[in-house]
This record gives sequence, C-alpha cells and structure tokens, in this order.
Amino acid sequence: MGHMSQALGAWVFSCAAIAASLIAPAVSAAPAPGAENVHGMRVLDKLPPATVKRGTEIYESVCSACHEQGVNRAPQRAMIELMTPESINHALTQGVMRAQAHGLSTTDKRMVAEYLAARAFGSHVQAPLMCKPGGSPFDLSDPPAMAGWGLTPQNTHAIPAKVAGVDPGNVGRLTLKWSLAFPNAVRARSQPSVAGGAIFVGSHDGTVFALDRRTGCARWTFHASAEVRTGIAVSSWRSGDAAARPRLYFGDLIGNLYAISARTGALVWKRKPDAHPNATITATPVLYGRRLYVPVSSLEEARSASPTYACCTFRGSVVAYEAATGKPVWQTYMTDPPVPQGVNANGVPRFGPSGIALWNSPAVDAKRGRLYIATGDNYSTPTTTLSDAIVALDMKSGHVVWSYQALVRDAWNVACDAPDKTNCPPENGPDFDFGAAAVLATASDGKDYVLAGQKSGALYAIDPDSGKMVWRTKVGRGGVIAGIHFGLASAGDAVFVPVSDVPDGRPYPEPGRPGLYALDIKTGAYLWKAPAPDLCAGKPFCHPGYAAAITATPQLVVAGSNDGHLRAFDAASGKVLWDYDTLRDFKTVNGAVARGGAMGGGAGPILYKGMLITNSGYGFAGAMPGNALLVFGVN
Repeated sequence: MGHMSQALGAWVFSCAAIAASLIAPAVSAAPAPGAENVHGMRVLDKLPPATVKRGTEIYESVCSACHEQGVNRAPQRAMIELMTPESINHALTQGVMRAQAHGLSTTDKRMVAEYLAARAFGSHVQAPLMCKPGGSPFDLSDPPAMAGWGLTPQNTHAIPAKVAGVDPGNVGRLTLKWSLAFPNAVRARSQPSVAGGAIFVGSHDGTVFALDRRTGCARWTFHASAEVRTGIAVSSWRSGDAAARPRLYFGDLIGNLYAISARTGALVWKRKPDAHPNATITATPVLYGRRLYVPVSSLEEARSASPTYACCTFRGSVVAYEAATGKPVWQTYMTDPPVPQGVNANGVPRFGPSGIALWNSPAVDAKRGRLYIATGDNYSTPTTTLSDAIVALDMKSGHVVWSYQALVRDAWNVACDAPDKTNCPPENGPDFDFGAAAVLATASDGKDYVLAGQKSGALYAIDPDSGKMVWRTKVGRGGVIAGIHFGLASAGDAVFVPVSDVPDGRPYPEPGRPGLYALDIKTGAYLWKAPAPDLCAGKPFCHPGYAAAITATPQLVVAGSNDGHLRAFDAASGKVLWDYDTLRDFKTVNGAVARGGAMGGGAGPILYKGMLITNSGYGFAGAMPGNALLVFGVN
C-alpha cells in the first residue's frame, strides 16, 4: 500500500476494501513486477504495453460476460486478481476454464493471465531449497501433537509444556535457527503446522510447503489456485505405523477446499463448498473424527463498494464433509436465502438478507456433540438473528442448537466507508464482527465456558448448555480493524486477550487500549494488564497492539505484534520475558532475502520441542508487509 492520509479514514484501512482492491502491497524486500500499487490501486506499468492491451481485449471479449455478472461458480474479477498468473494460465490450459479458452492461443492465455494478475510469469524471489532425495524422510514416529488451527479441539490455542519445550527458564535463549522467504509473496497469513518431522505452511502465491523442520529444505511443494491464507489441518496416525497415509486439509482465497497427501503433496480431492462467485475460505478446516468442518466466508462485502453491484447475495455457512472422500454431509447457512429488496439509488437491484461471513474455525465440544462458531455481520438489510453471534451447531446434523447475539442490527459493507455510499445499508454498521474464533474453556471447578472476542473490544463468556451470557468485559476500545481481532488463548483459569485498537479514521468515545490482557474465565475480572509499548517512531503502517492469533502454554503467552515484535510473556504476571524485533531482512535457506513485518490474522506462533515457529509480514489492512517464515530454537 502507498502512504494514506488520515482523511481517507476507515475505508483505506478496511480489511474488506483492501481484499478487493489490493492485489499485492508494495514491500521493500521483493515487490513483484507489475503488482506494485499506490493507495491500494493496481499498477500495470511494469508489464509490456502489448500485454496490457491484449489482456484487456481478451478479458472484455471472452471473460467479462461471466465474471462481471455474478454467474454461478464464476469468481468475480476481484477474486481472479488474487491469483498468480501461473494459476490463471493453468485454469485456462488444463483446468476448469479450458473449454472456454479453447479459441485462445498459448500467447493470448499468458497475456490475459499476466494482465489479470498484474504481474509477469516468474516474477518471484528464488524458489525454495529442495531437499536432497532421501535426505528428509517422513518421520512416522512424529504424529501431530496439536489438533489443527486451535491446537486443541476446544480452540484454546494452548500447548502443553512438555510438547512446547520452551518455558520461562529457557525462553531467553531462543535464537533464530533458519528462515524462509515465501516466493512471490508480500504477506504471510497461514499458521504453520508440525508433524512427520516437517513444517506445513501455505503462502501468498498459493504454494503449500512441506519443510524439513531441522534444515528448512522443502520435501515437496503443492500449488493451489490462489493464496492459502488458512492454516493446515493434519490428520493423525499411530506412531510408527508404516502404512499411515496422513492428509493435509486447507482452503484457498477463491473458495477451494483441498485434501492432499502429507507424505508427497499429491492431490487427493478438491471441492468448492459454496458456489457464490465471491466465496472464500479464511478459516482452517476443523478435522474431528471422520469429518471435516469448513466455515465459508466471502469478499462480497468489498465488492459492494461499487454502486453498480447488486448487493448482496452471499450467506455464510458451515459445511461438513467426509474427510476420506470429500463427500458433503450437511451445510448450515447463517441466513435465509436472499430475496429482492427494491433497488438502490442507481436503479440496481438490492437483495437481502445476506452476509454473516464465517472468518474463524469452530471449537469442538465432544461432550455435548456441538460446534461453537462466532459470526460476522450482515451485508445488507434486513438484519438477522445469527449475525454478530456465537452459534452452537449439532455436529451430526448441523442444526442450530442455540445462539447468542452480541449485537443486533449490524449491517455493513465497504460502501459505508467508501466515497460513494450508494450500497451502504441504512444501519451503517458498526461492523463489529467476531473475527476471533470461539474457545471452549474449562475452569478449575470443572465448569465450561464458551469464550468469544469481538471487534467491539468486548469479551463474552457464554454458558454452553443454555446459550445465555455469563459475563461480558469490555477489554478494548474496538473498531473496524481493532478490538479483539483474530484470536484468544486459554490455559488454566485464564483467558489471554490480544487487543489491536489501531486508528481507523473513526471517532470513538474512549481511547484505544492496544495490549495483551489476562482475565479470569469464571468472572471476567482482570488478572493482569500488559499495555503495548509504542515503538513505531514514525515507521509507516506501524502500530502498537496485537491483531494476530496468540499461543499459550501453562507458563508462557507468545504474541506477535502489529509493530513486528514477537514477545513471550509470563502467563502468571504479564511480564515480558523475551522480545525479538522481526522488522528486518533475513538471509534464508533458499538463498533469498526475506523481510519481516507486522504479525496479524489467524496465524499464531507454534511452540514444539524447543522450537518457536512463526510468520512475519501481514501486509494487509494497513499493516506492514513481509514474506518471512522464522524458526527459532533454544540454545
């Protein structure tokens, strides 16, 4: 992103606005040719004029009729622009668009792919260092010690001390062991997973890596159709089982769901959970038993900024699949089907209800047979009861067991903060989604609580049996990309709450409170407060506070900050025990230079056997970009 003035306000900082208009934010380490931008706008002057001219002609004559009109299963152009040119070309030559592109020459296909991606083929930093044949065998004695994105089925984002291998006594001896530069990337948003002696992680250009945990060489790579923002869910196996064939499950930014071999990276199956042209998958699928549970989100909230767009028709859902076959079992939508609601000021049809995108992974309650998921807002009028809510779903059937709505009448889309507000619904927000995943926490007295943190800055505790609120604590100021943004962690009787509260151009009646906070899960009372220091000193896109998912052990809380610092806190007191500034260049195992940046999104740090593994470089929603995977170890 280029420099932004405060007068642009929340629109330029909005996650949704940037999702639609921002293809690849500028990064000092390795900007992709043709993908640089100013104020979030696409810049094509790095491509040959002939490519831009011919690409424009092909898109308008061959592609736009479907991709501009919301044809079923045809992604909107803004979604295609999130793909690499290689992925677009693959779709035209060997994939789902082969029939539609049969009349195009090989050169034409390459030109339209480069034009839509706004960058040339091969415009990436050096490829990963591949392992020597036989040099990094799959370790059958190392099944996954953590359960998917939430690290436990209950989404506590907590790791046992013995598994972590990092504690207050040795955390100060953590040093960087190796790093990787994600090729063709200016942001890093996929939470790493560890198993089989490998680190599995997705990347901005759609590559999924299986990296040797000790050396960083790549055993294999898999290329998805678009950015893999989700974490990687790994199926388990019995230690030493030579017949084990574990799989990896993840989604991409244009709404595809994948199952691939953990040992080889070969595709097992691929599905599209939602046919809406703006559907996306931001949450890591939850693998439990024989089923895979997949929340569906969308980028239609951003598409609605255009006054000629017929807003809105997406509705969020959870889809259950048979993990072995990819066969759908059930799909539960968060709203009724949209129906016509008149026209906007330009005479363009309106639709509703809509929205309730699901950003996050559900928590599993095996005892009650339920999933708990926190939801987003409505995109258009009328508003509905499952928006901005915590929802309990029956795991077998998908039926809604109960719901608790934290905020009523929250309908919002990017038009509300855009210069042209034609598609802004009358409610005009305040856009207080639940971006952070719900947590099922058990207190020392044996009582269970469903915990959920909202962009409003409020933390809620809900009774899992009745669905009624037990307590509510306002921890942060809140805001469009503020408050509690992407993740909580819980260990013992404490819930650890990261607060971002970055400026977003809107007025608020209270000051921001960026920092990390610990609350008692039984009462909501504070155990300690650790306000974030402001170390930005004028650095562009730098802010204090914590927007990313965090990770806890019984003794530590590890959190990556908006300012690029990775910090380990004492879980009992909130004292900082270790602080590492990732805002720097790193020499990497693949011979490139990686750049660290802000840490944000659903990617929390991982602690495993004395190692700390994290991404650096959120590069989204006004945060500092980067493309680094960092692996630390205790000396």
